[in-house]
Amino acid sequence: MDDVKVLVRSRSDRMIAGVCAGLADYLNIDPTIIRLLFVLGFFTFNGAVLLVYIIMAIVTPEQ
Repeated sequence: MDDVKVLVRSRSDRMIAGVCAGLADYLNIDPTIIRLLFVLGFFTFNGAVLLVYIIMAIVTPEQ
């Protein structure tokens, strides 16, 4: 059973903390899509997504 996926922050494809790249790898989609969703969410939800990003950067283990 080595097919278990674990959410981790990326070390190789990071822009700031690797959260978006790690999440994209977990979901098997392009990291650019996740990054755009985070930026869109930042402007849509008045910065609440920034708090989510910071929490994920602290809680999610590094690759």
